[in-house]
Amino acid sequence: MGSQLPEAFTTKMKSLLGTEFPAFIASYKENRRYGLRVNTLKCSVTEFQSMMPLKLEPIPWSPTGYYYNEEDRPGKHPYYHAGLYYIQEPSAMAPGELLDVQPGDRVLDLCAAPGGKSTQIAANLAGQGLLVTNDIHPDRVKALVKNIELNGVRNAVVLNERPDKLQHPFRAFFDKILIDAPCSGEGMFRKEEEMAKAWHPDWVTRYAGMQRDLLKQAAIMLRPGGRIVYSTCTFSPEENEAMIAQFIASHPQFKIVPIPMEHGFRPGNPDWLDITELGSLQAAAAAREVSGTARLWPHHLNGEGHFVAVLEYQEELASPARIAAETKYLKADKERLKSKGRDRYGTDKYLFKKQPAVDLQPFYTFMQELAPEVPVSHVVLHGEHIYVSPEGLPDLSGIRVIRPGWYMGSVRKQRFEPSHALAMGLKQSDVRRWIELSIKDATTVRYLKGETLEIADEQVHLSEDLEKKKGYCLITVDGYALGWGKWLDGMLKNEYPAGWRWT
Repeated sequence: MGSQLPEAFTTKMKSLLGTEFPAFIASYKENRRYGLRVNTLKCSVTEFQSMMPLKLEPIPWSPTGYYYNEEDRPGKHPYYHAGLYYIQEPSAMAPGELLDVQPGDRVLDLCAAPGGKSTQIAANLAGQGLLVTNDIHPDRVKALVKNIELNGVRNAVVLNERPDKLQHPFRAFFDKILIDAPCSGEGMFRKEEEMAKAWHPDWVTRYAGMQRDLLKQAAIMLRPGGRIVYSTCTFSPEENEAMIAQFIASHPQFKIVPIPMEHGFRPGNPDWLDITELGSLQAAAAAREVSGTARLWPHHLNGEGHFVAVLEYQEELASPARIAAETKYLKADKERLKSKGRDRYGTDKYLFKKQPAVDLQPFYTFMQELAPEVPVSHVVLHGEHIYVSPEGLPDLSGIRVIRPGWYMGSVRKQRFEPSHALAMGLKQSDVRRWIELSIKDATTVRYLKGETLEIADEQVHLSEDLEKKKGYCLITVDGYALGWGKWLDGMLKNEYPAGWRWT
């Protein structure tokens, strides 16, 4: 790989790294490491270790992350289709861990597609609080939606919007914000050789402007006392140390939270900064602070190149003017919702009265029969599509909302058709009718291929208070949801979505 690296890139890295440059270049001749992360929304790490037939090695900076051997191909395993784990580059797990998400937090993943870090955040929320996950690219947001649904996330809202448009509805709203910023991608050259071939030196300047704007926009959406994690997968100081130093210099209410230098992490380097370009009296102090940021170098650890900075909004330094403005805004927003007949969560109380052609009773009947203990409050209706929206949302009028919450399904011709997202968000213990398949049974793969199956009467499991066997059943593998099937007289009509099928 080393000989295929762009000459301008290697010249720059030699200048930056000095005596470390030979070890850095040598890392490109080594095989890259592969990683997966356990989805603790569905199973515990202990359960996963006991059931997964792979040789796994812990990733030291992620308590749910593991290295695996490339030849094991965990993407071709039924447990992957059950959403029990997410395949993720090992270094990419670090920003999500450093965000320090706690159950109940309000969290924004600002540049989220394809969704690896969003699913990591969702697992750390443990079904509590709110995740707003956004990406500006319409095509990439499709992958984001799929991964949110595959991982069984119930409390996420998916947006497809410019970050600057999010500032008004989400002003001072979030406890935690992740900015996995678009970047020149130099840290991914070993993983994606085509990126190395396409790279051009002016990418650094092009992306730096976007990154600067993202940090400013995120600062407006963070509450005092909150945390921003900024990350890139590039080596350029202009997109890393310089970006953070400029932000700190112009936003004195923020401080850098030093990242522990363990697991092979290395500190950010103030010597790579031109202090004269920071343009502030705080420039020298800000430059010194960047040594608290972290570099993940491929010659120091088993992963690709990353940069991470943890920024904290010091509540005691929030200006009285900003606090007053935010208080006034929040009061005005509450009154605006009230005037529209919406509750404080932004859920339209009168939505169904405005769309009398759609009868929600088939949906409620389905849930009462099959999963009566699953809460379905804060229901939102988009046409014939039904969602359960998480609590705490502001008014999102004028924002491109792709998923306003957990997608339940649709009502057509007085019949409710459950979505695959509903199945993936359920546990076997949630439902009263299910069919359990085994990882050892070829029927599992046949189901994932979309085939119609013969299922004997005794294979249909019912809770004690349910007698009817025919109809929708949750299909599980070793107790974990795979999707829906409709059972009648020994035959299972396969409801596994065509776009998700095993190939």
